[in-house]
Amino acid sequence: MCVILFGSACRQNGASDASHQHQAQKSEPAPTATAMTRRVPAYFKERPAAMDLPMTMPPQQFEGKVRQAYQVAKEIPQTLAQLPCFCYCDTVGHKSLHSCYETDHSAGCTVCVDSALLASQLKKQGLGDEQIREKLIAKYSGF
Repeated sequence: MCVILFGSACRQNGASDASHQHQAQKSEPAPTATAMTRRVPAYFKERPAAMDLPMTMPPQQFEGKVRQAYQVAKEIPQTLAQLPCFCYCDTVGHKSLHSCYETDHSAGCTVCVDSALLASQLKKQGLGDEQIREKLIAKYSGF
């Protein structure tokens, strides 16, 4: 049942965002660039100790890109803990992108998978966790 709740949180938020945007466009003048940004979801501002983070699910339980994303969560859990998840699952209690990998939530969420894979790619390029967070926020918070 939790999977259904998490999966629906990903879809419902997008629907409410679209509904809100539609209403805003009807009743207000054209929004400015700063008004066209989404809120940044929850994340850890400071690097948590690895032992303080819950275990992520084993990558072997999944296939393809999803397996790769769960492998990333296993390899760089502290980085993912410092990243927001733009499927807005913090509305159902998630504390960061890492939370998505503690259950099978990410298996049904493209935003979670793509965010983890991008984080891994940027980490391999030598970016720090704060820089990775800034890139994710830039990618997902604007329209």
